[in-house]
Amino acid sequence: MGEPPSDPGKLTAFAVLAVILAVAGGAIIWGWWMTPPARAAAAVMPAPAPAFAAPSQPGVATNRPLTTAFARLAPDALAPPLADDPATPAAPTSFEEVVSQSLPAVASIDAGRARGTGFFVKADTVLTNAHVIQGQSSVKVTVGDALYSARVVIVNTATDLAVLQVVNPNPQQPTLRLGAANTARVGEEVVAIGSALGVLSNTVTRGIVSAFRKAGTTTLIQTDAAINPGNSGGPLVNRSGQVIGINSLGVSRQTGEGLAFAVAIEHAAPLLDGQSSSTGGTLLGSMQEQLSGPRADAENARGQGEAQYAAALQAASRAGDSIDNLWTRYAGECVVRAPRSGDRLWFAALDGNAVEVSRSAKWNCESWLDTVRERAEEVRTVIQQASETARHNGVYPGVLRDLRRRYRLEWNGW
Repeated sequence: MGEPPSDPGKLTAFAVLAVILAVAGGAIIWGWWMTPPARAAAAVMPAPAPAFAAPSQPGVATNRPLTTAFARLAPDALAPPLADDPATPAAPTSFEEVVSQSLPAVASIDAGRARGTGFFVKADTVLTNAHVIQGQSSVKVTVGDALYSARVVIVNTATDLAVLQVVNPNPQQPTLRLGAANTARVGEEVVAIGSALGVLSNTVTRGIVSAFRKAGTTTLIQTDAAINPGNSGGPLVNRSGQVIGINSLGVSRQTGEGLAFAVAIEHAAPLLDGQSSSTGGTLLGSMQEQLSGPRADAENARGQGEAQYAAALQAASRAGDSIDNLWTRYAGECVVRAPRSGDRLWFAALDGNAVEVSRSAKWNCESWLDTVRERAEEVRTVIQQASETARHNGVYPGVLRDLRRRYRLEWNGW
């Protein structure tokens, strides 16, 4: 007798249970297998950045966008563009780098009868001095091997600044970053770059900020960096490679050594924004008036005093020549001792009892000596009075001495 058949209901339940166990086990194995990579991926994935995170500043909410007005006033508003900007390199780390990075942005300007310097602040915009363009409506701009035409779009004679618009500019033209003169300090090192004498392009001179001056309403940076003719309109650059001034005026050797002035870069901002109004007058006229005011009066007085002194010495020299003849005629028989104390032998007669005369000569030597002394005193009076007037007029002692030597009237007793 065979075995009884299996119960079909029991077989069906067993199959369902097996399927459930298999699915659950597969899920557990899958989870175990996938967990390490997922955890590793989470470890390297950066946390999502907030939509905006403004610097924390008093009175400024950090959960709203930065407004345009605030962006203009932010401390980094004049910060250099990103280093990958092809037109503006990264901030330099040495003065040599300052120069090498600045030179490609400095241009020579040919305005017909005048030549000067300018520098690119944008690929199509050049800053220079108003006196460089001299009323021209267009000029030639040379930078490196490139020659451009440029239109004069804005001029302000009160600040001696002008803005040029370059025709068909190179989009990759290097530019200079604008800083702020009001952050510069006296003693800070700077370099002036320009076309010396209008032909020696890329000339660099080094100096310091000597002082800050005012010419009307214009702020000027005084520096001892040499600014020669042709340097006008070039940049005055600090150690960070930022322009803090536009070179404008160098003082001649006849007026003063080591004096040069640059217009503070802040005065260029209104012009670059399209404002062309001038407050009247010219910066050069204002500066020349200041430099030639009291100083010119003093120079004129000194020159007049020198001329008056020379005229007095000329008259004294003629009188001295007649005394020379009187001395020569009788000194051979009358003079026993007369120490030499100046350009002329008879000066000894002015030195107390320095001259000893003979009492046995056939001439009345004492009477002769009295005559010499009387005439010599007249000469002394003229020279002393002339010397006092010359010193009052500021004539230098060395000039007085040279003039006395010219007329053979040098003597320590004057």
